[in-house]
This record gives sequence, C-alpha cells and structure tokens, in this order.
Amino acid sequence: MNLANKKEIVEILKKYGIRLTKGLGQNFLINRNIILKLIRLSGINKSDAVLEIGPGIGVLTQELAKNSDFVIAVEKDRVLSEICKENLKDFNNVIVFNEDILKIDLKKIFSDLSIESYKLVANLPYNISLRIIREFLEYESPPKDMIVIIQKEVAQKICDKKSSLPRIAFDFYGKSKILFYLSKELFWPKPKVDGAVLHIADIQKNLPDVDRELFFKILKFGFSHPRKTIVNNLSGLGDKDKIIDWIEKSNIDIKVRPEDIKMEEWINLTLNFKL
Repeated sequence: MNLANKKEIVEILKKYGIRLTKGLGQNFLINRNIILKLIRLSGINKSDAVLEIGPGIGVLTQELAKNSDFVIAVEKDRVLSEICKENLKDFNNVIVFNEDILKIDLKKIFSDLSIESYKLVANLPYNISLRIIREFLEYESPPKDMIVIIQKEVAQKICDKKSSLPRIAFDFYGKSKILFYLSKELFWPKPKVDGAVLHIADIQKNLPDVDRELFFKILKFGFSHPRKTIVNNLSGLGDKDKIIDWIEKSNIDIKVRPEDIKMEEWINLTLNFKL
C-alpha cells in the first residue's frame, strides 16, 4: 500500500468517516520520493530507533519502518492512531501509542524497549512546531538528531546567517541546517505556506557551560527590540550605567544591535553578569 498518495489517503479517511479540520493539524505528504529523500539526507538507517510525532495514518511511518530498526509513533488523535495501527499491522518493528507527546512517559517506554538513543522525526503542525522542538531540545533524554518538517520561514530564521533569537537559541542546543524545501503542493490538504525539512544534530552534545536560565533571560531581553541597540534592550535588566559597564567588560560595543552579536558574545555576557 502506497500511503503517500492522495487518492489512497482520501479513501482511507472516507472509510473511517474522518473529515479533516484545521484543529487536527494534519497535512499529509503525498509524494513517496520526497519521503525517501528525507530519510536519505537525514541519515536514518537500519541501526536507528526512531520516535515519530503525529504519524496520522502512517504515511511517513511506513517508510521509516522500512529504513530503520524500530519506530515508536505517538499519535494524539484516537481514530488516527487506530488507522495507523491497522495500516502498519504487517510491520513487526512499529509500535503506535495513542498519547499526547507532551504528556507521554517516554523514559519508561525507552527503558521497556531497551532503547538507549533515538532520532526524532515529525511532520509537525506549523502552529505548534517550535513548542514541540523546544521541549525535546531541553528534554533530559534528548534525541541525537531531529528531522522535522516545519514552516519554511521559521526554518529560515533558525538557520539565518544573521543572529536572531531563534538562531541563537537553536545554536545553544545543537547544529541546525535546512535539508531541503517543500512546496505546499506536496501536501494534502494543501497548507497556505511552503515547508522545509530541518535537521538538528549533536543535540546537547556541546552545551555551553553557563547558567541556562540566565542565558535565555539575557537573550530574551537582548532581542526584545531587534532594531534597537543592545544597551537599550538590556537596560530592562537594571541600572543603565551598570548595564553599560557589564556590556563593555564583555568586549561588546554598546551601540551594536542584537543581530550583530555572536553566540560566543552572548555566552560572555552571561558569564560576566553581575548587577
């Protein structure tokens, strides 16, 4: 069964009486070659355990099962999870959970299945993509890689050459790159915007040795008004004269804008923070 086919998807949904809504957040990939390209470029292979978020009816899950060692698929919608189980019943290396990915006890599941490391794959609803990614970047047992389909413009901000809040935040936890872009025509139902396949590698492998909470607090203030100077943005943290002294001791020009400050300099600001 080729699940990456619009006609096949429509027939399956019709059979179960499902009418897709925006709230469901499902946009199925309808091109098998694109799925195989995603798997190939992300480096998923037969030695990998894969955690898939939101498998839907199993369009991507089917190909992951063929190309990896084991797949744990977590689908929040009860009916879709049952369809996914039915469509993948011939695979003995897939287990589907009808759970909320933000509430499920993954630690226990990994322990029960003797899984020590895994890769995360997801065709994410664009409106909650950053929240889910952030949860796993900060997770106590993070994936070694994330391969996620998200909105094109969001992926570009994360991988932009210029500094931005998303770019610095993602660089803190790993190495991000766009594998390729996806036209909205490759999905059904068709979303309003194009997508991108984002690959995040080396997650938590080389975390900066700083107070994480303080780092992100400074970062948030630093980018509160991207077009203003760094001294104006960070003035919200305390006395302006002390802020100026702190920035200068961190070897940063007080007149620069946040987009011109590199990761190393944000780390220096955090290490030198004494107000």
